[in-house]
Amino acid sequence: AQGVTCAGGHRCCPRGSHCSADGESCGTSLGMGGPHVAPRAVPCPDGQSECPDDATCCVTASGAWGCCPMPQASCCADKVHCCPHATICDLAHGRCLSPAGDDVPLGTTFPAWKRQPSVPVTLHQVLCPDGRSVCPDGSTCCQLPSARYGCCPLQNAVCCRDYIHCCPRGSTCDPGSGICQLQGGGTQPWVSKLPALRQAGDVRCDEQTSCPDGSTCCRLASGAWGCCPLEEAVCCPDHIHCCPRGSTCNPEGSSCLLAAGGTQPWLRKVPALRQAGDVRCDEQTSCPDGSTCCRLGSGAWGCCP
Repeated sequence: AQGVTCAGGHRCCPRGSHCSADGESCGTSLGMGGPHVAPRAVPCPDGQSECPDDATCCVTASGAWGCCPMPQASCCADKVHCCPHATICDLAHGRCLSPAGDDVPLGTTFPAWKRQPSVPVTLHQVLCPDGRSVCPDGSTCCQLPSARYGCCPLQNAVCCRDYIHCCPRGSTCDPGSGICQLQGGGTQPWVSKLPALRQAGDVRCDEQTSCPDGSTCCRLASGAWGCCPLEEAVCCPDHIHCCPRGSTCNPEGSSCLLAAGGTQPWLRKVPALRQAGDVRCDEQTSCPDGSTCCRLGSGAWGCCP
């Protein structure tokens, strides 16, 4: 179980060993009489999955992470196959095209395994530049459209210029296609940010419900409280959106008419947090009471309201 697939995908070795350069034999991770050396692995962007050394993390059709048995590979759009570095997936003809025009066989991804740290990990929080917002350990503070901070569930991530999404370290945001261009070629879907938590000073909606500091309590269509990520915001009549203080909701244009003239896109409310009774996703993650834990494309937990 969870063996190491060698280059080419035709042979494999037990986990804890490594493939030889020609892929014909397995080497142990024990030196000659020396101490045990842990096998190296490639961590995937969700921070929970990993692939063998000299492999590449690729998102599979199920949304989970898989491994392409090639270093710096290109992940194909069908989320099943992959191609060697600097080649292009040609799914219509079942091949990989090199810059020289040569045909290379498609590779096939296999499931990634969950990371198992060998030592206890102390959880910390990441303090955002505003000095008041915090994100979970292993994530990155990125500004939201409201100019406040959200959390990208990737460590040392790239914050995309749309103020909504983010990409893994070293990659480039491609807003035209909604993907991250990875180093060395290949792509993956970009990741949505989550609102950051405030250390103190939450806004109370009622005795049981609150919103983060700097936001505004607005009723949702269900009658429950939601949070607009703006201070002293205008709650729009559709019970879904909100606008900055002093502006007017413009349902026809899905925008906010600013007091000084001009417009800006309106913002969507998020459910308010309950003081108790959160829904536990795992030992470290929870969602507000009355919501459901659902996996995101990155493999991390998200909350369905």
